[in-house]
Amino acid sequence: MTPPHHLLKSLNSYTIALMLGFALLILLLSGILEFPSVSSLIPSAKGYRLQANSTPDPFSDLFGAFRKWDAQVGCSQFRDKHKGLVKNRSLAFQEIDGELGCGEVEMGHVSVLVEGWTWVPDNLDNLYSCRCGLSCLWTKSSVLADKPDALLFETVSPPVQLHGHAEWRILDILSREAFGEKWSKWIRAFKFSIDVANLVNEVMSHDKGICKLKRRNGEPLRVYMNLEAGRKRSDREDLFISYHAKDDVQATYAGALFHNNRNYQLSSYKNNDTLVYWSSSRCLPQRNKLAIALLKLLPHHSFGKCLNNVGGLDMALTLYPDCVKDQNSAPQWWDHLHCAMSHYKFVLAIENTVTESYVTEKLFYALDSGAVPIYFGAPNVWDFVPPHSIIDGTKFASMEELASYVKGLANDPIAYAEYHAWRRCGVMGSYVKARAASLDTLPCRLCEAVSRRGGRNARAL
Repeated sequence: MTPPHHLLKSLNSYTIALMLGFALLILLLSGILEFPSVSSLIPSAKGYRLQANSTPDPFSDLFGAFRKWDAQVGCSQFRDKHKGLVKNRSLAFQEIDGELGCGEVEMGHVSVLVEGWTWVPDNLDNLYSCRCGLSCLWTKSSVLADKPDALLFETVSPPVQLHGHAEWRILDILSREAFGEKWSKWIRAFKFSIDVANLVNEVMSHDKGICKLKRRNGEPLRVYMNLEAGRKRSDREDLFISYHAKDDVQATYAGALFHNNRNYQLSSYKNNDTLVYWSSSRCLPQRNKLAIALLKLLPHHSFGKCLNNVGGLDMALTLYPDCVKDQNSAPQWWDHLHCAMSHYKFVLAIENTVTESYVTEKLFYALDSGAVPIYFGAPNVWDFVPPHSIIDGTKFASMEELASYVKGLANDPIAYAEYHAWRRCGVMGSYVKARAASLDTLPCRLCEAVSRRGGRNARAL
């Protein structure tokens, strides 16, 4: 019996689809056909190889290197090479900019009073017009924010709040458990002083079974910001700000606001004899050991207190007088940091701590100065930087291999210029999100978070 015509047609279609599927599988397994993945966009040691037959071409003129790169490579080819990054969605960042519905924003205006800080910049103080019609006042003045919706504490953790009978109960516990009965009268007599408040706060931070009190209903939300590697919460905040996507509000180091008011004059002339800039004044043993291992193989200038080889801490302005910010004021190291870095082809950037997403100003200073960072730090650093913008030192088998690559790159103007292509051809990849989640945008994003919780009307936990 002959099968119906439509059945034969279905069988033929199925057979063809099956054959195409097997063919596609063979191509994928053989490596002939590949789909872009995030891991394939992260450079390996192979990605750092220079052309074997390239003739050394020592150069000092950065503009000249750009012209050669434009003639032989160009932005179109660079963008095509990294096109897989355009739609890359990194898990290193929170959902930002319109990805949260405006319906969740309960308040039209939010005021944040900055109570305790160490380096939160003054130029964050402002009245912001945010998305969803929200206005946001960020200020250090209790005159401007007399009834704040949130109190922000940066590095200094929120103090313990003592109320009514609970106040005396806590003081009794402190007297009995921490200091003994003989201090009871003294503590009660000075319970409203700042010194005792700080003392209470300190004892409470060393958990001895003492209850940690948070805010009451109707009081401002308490916000704690800690951008240090440990990201340790105080257990007394309603909102926690740090650098990781898992925190309540994320704030990366990729912004510009916390290093404003500096000399941003950048040099187009690159030292060809002294290749690497390094500066560190916190001489951590492990970081010094790593720096010594690399710098002994490369001509370098080491500023700062650690491994200084330039004859003192203030030699940058002697070497580069064009970096003086103000002739009438005493120089500070941060005034001329970017300008001094810009004279070098490379800047060594080593994090204090190696942990996920902890990518600090050490790297972004180098990028902003127009140098190429040699980086040792966060394993997911490529989530935070533009494509082909840094040299990841961890991708090399040895310091000798890394030093050899750096020397070769310093004598290859076209290959070196490609490390600057990201800023000349347009920013791509997740670096866009790193900037969007930075300190620059923190006020609006924090005010949104406060608004979603209802500010003072939020239910106390």
